[in-house]
Amino acid sequence: MNNVSVITMFFLSGFNETVSHRFVLFSLSLLCYCIICLLNVSLIVIIILHSNLHEPMYILLCVFCINALYGTAGFYPKFLWDLLSDVHLISYYGCLIQTQVIYSSACGELSIPALMAYDRYVAICQPLKYHSIMSKQRVIRFAWFLWFTNFCIVAVNTFLTSRLKLCSPYLSRLFCVNWSIVQLACFPAQTAINAISANITISIYFLYGVFIVWSYLYIIQTCVRSIENRAKFMQTCVPHLVSLFTFAVTKLLDITNMRLGSKELPQTLQNFAAIEFLVIPPIMNPLIYGFKLTKIRKTICSVVIFKTK
Repeated sequence: MNNVSVITMFFLSGFNETVSHRFVLFSLSLLCYCIICLLNVSLIVIIILHSNLHEPMYILLCVFCINALYGTAGFYPKFLWDLLSDVHLISYYGCLIQTQVIYSSACGELSIPALMAYDRYVAICQPLKYHSIMSKQRVIRFAWFLWFTNFCIVAVNTFLTSRLKLCSPYLSRLFCVNWSIVQLACFPAQTAINAISANITISIYFLYGVFIVWSYLYIIQTCVRSIENRAKFMQTCVPHLVSLFTFAVTKLLDITNMRLGSKELPQTLQNFAAIEFLVIPPIMNPLIYGFKLTKIRKTICSVVIFKTK
């Protein structure tokens, strides 16, 4: 029990495998974070400054990019600092805050696309009702309600973790993960409620995924009957599906590694599986939407042409 009271810091032992390549990894990670910030901020600014993009679909895309910046801000600054540091420490409360930020953002990667899917469903399947159902103010309220709900759901899990008595300060990760902290509990019987809460959370966001798939299946069924709707689907829905698929694959690998991962796997492979949802989707999403959505692509081209004159 003496060990319980002195754990005010965590050691992130996932960095042990990065020591020999830390300067290369630092350079690549810094470049990656700069690209993420540049792409997402550019898309946000373009949508805000151009009134022709003040439509529900683009407002949701703006929220999506803000969510990506929020989540990556909880990871990259600390990660870059640790790559250059000889000791990889994080305070107990800092660890809980990092978990809260990263995973509330990750939840937004499913809930916001669910709202996007509903937006496309109404636009394609019920076009006459679209403007009455998906007004700008209503979309903004829905988006922030979902984000607040995500924050609260993750906060419940974080709170349940904060009540546990821990017997080890060593996390075999590059950043703080709620379930990894739970596994350090002195009394496994106390973690039963954490497991229940975690499974409920996974179930909620699995249902978001089911809703998204159902929405697009219904949209596809509707588009088969109309050439105009097929064109609208290819322009506006395909980016959503690619984005969702990218996030689902990266997050599934992370959950599988976290819940079922073997300690026999190389630490480097475990590290890659853990961070790819913080690397690939934040870069891919603004590129996919920027190049595929016609209005955004035309706006970007007009801005570039104007700047070169």
